[in-house]
Amino acid sequence: MFLQRIGNQGIRLGTLFERAASKHGSNVLILDHDLDIAPGLGRRATVAEVADLIDDFAARLWAAKVRPGQRVVVYKSDGFDITLLACAAVRIGAVPVLLSPKLDGETVAELVRRTDEPFLLTDQAKLENELPSSVFEFADRVLLTSGSHRGATELAALAGSPRVAPVTMPADHPTLITHTSGTTGTPKLAVHTGRTLQARYRPQATVMRPLVPGRETIAMHVSFVHSRLITALAISLFRGFPIVVLRESDPKHVADLFAQLRPGILEAHPNSFMEWEELADDPRRPLANVRLFSSTFDAIHPRTVQRMLGASERRAPVFGQLYGQSEIGPAVVRSFSRRRGQDADGRCVGVPFPGFTEVRVVSRDGKEPSETNPGYIEVRSDGRIVTYLGEQARYDAQVNDGWWRMGDVGYRTKWGCVHLLDREVDLIEGFGSTLAAEDTLFARLEQLAEVVIIPGEDGRAVPVVCTKDDVPLDLAAWKAAAAALPPMADPVQWRIGDLPQTATTKIKRLELARLLASGSTVAG
Repeated sequence: MFLQRIGNQGIRLGTLFERAASKHGSNVLILDHDLDIAPGLGRRATVAEVADLIDDFAARLWAAKVRPGQRVVVYKSDGFDITLLACAAVRIGAVPVLLSPKLDGETVAELVRRTDEPFLLTDQAKLENELPSSVFEFADRVLLTSGSHRGATELAALAGSPRVAPVTMPADHPTLITHTSGTTGTPKLAVHTGRTLQARYRPQATVMRPLVPGRETIAMHVSFVHSRLITALAISLFRGFPIVVLRESDPKHVADLFAQLRPGILEAHPNSFMEWEELADDPRRPLANVRLFSSTFDAIHPRTVQRMLGASERRAPVFGQLYGQSEIGPAVVRSFSRRRGQDADGRCVGVPFPGFTEVRVVSRDGKEPSETNPGYIEVRSDGRIVTYLGEQARYDAQVNDGWWRMGDVGYRTKWGCVHLLDREVDLIEGFGSTLAAEDTLFARLEQLAEVVIIPGEDGRAVPVVCTKDDVPLDLAAWKAAAAALPPMADPVQWRIGDLPQTATTKIKRLELARLLASGSTVAG
């Protein structure tokens, strides 16, 4: 980790846009939605204009008595202004706590309570429709980004507040708090510092430079409350890339936008790329100019990778996959090209970043980890969060002599490639890798939009399937595709919109298993 520590002064989120504007002030940021905090800004602004907007709202937060070191929970209707408000809070030395708009109000209230009397930055819609009244007891003060509500302070009323000089906090001081994906219960609050975020930025910037040596338009569809967006923005802003920020993932909406803007880089969640497979058949060729597809958080199905690469008309497009976690950042990296066909091993998630991250696989039973006997995947990186807010013991339980347990199981090949087979909590003993089985089904069944294999009440593997346009599953084709896989129960078909998802569109497998066990009828 020595390379990480040299000269790491922290990412300085509060002045990120301002420093980028000093180099590329006329660079543009394009949105597919209006900002709740600045609807008059429109959907196309320069980086300098966005930097000024952040400065403006930093002044309003200061006028609302937010001070250095204080926490500001941001829980509002979805939009890129979530990220901009985080920058504004950091600009005056405060610590933003970003909560997904998808979280239910009771969960948010509990996280606000755990945050110890923070400022709560929300909106009228969330207060009236989702948040319980207890948030007024748990928060020091409630601030509104839009609308009005009794007992809350409207930031609109603080327009014109005197600008304040940026406050620079120490690199090891908390600078951002995000929540974990919540796939295994109530989300944990992950505490990042300027130094840990910078440690995540460096390996990604290092890998990006040779892949994209020139200037390209980058389109991003990443959760506005995820730390990944911070590093992706930093790389793009300092390289002077025109940036397209998407809130919506609907394929028709995305195709219209990409057909017009022709992005050269595309950053999105794995499930978003799956949803966008149909863009490859659009006669307008909306993906034709993409040079680099970038996916983080999880492994992605080989079928989806090849659909994306096949839709590009660049000479040698690349699909880059980062495997990591909210708590540790990106740990390993892998690239795909057209030469690697759909039968490429989707469980191989890549190799560590040289000089930046290290990975080991620890035995679960004293035997050597292997494909048939996976071990615990552990990572060491300077990008690791410093604690779970209010849950230090829970954090410490995942650290072993500097190694962070990812909660996944897998093995490493003799070439050093990390193979991810399953989440620890999703293991079905005797079945093998559920994720590998899902890859196989995707490769063999074009009609699949999603498939999730979970344990049933009797311990048997149950496949939950979603099809494109919700057409009935072709059972004969299913049986043929599943013939070589371990025995499973009959498939259960659901609408993809009914699957419980996290802020980063991952399927909440434990929640899905609970719903099935309870006899839920939300299935299509």
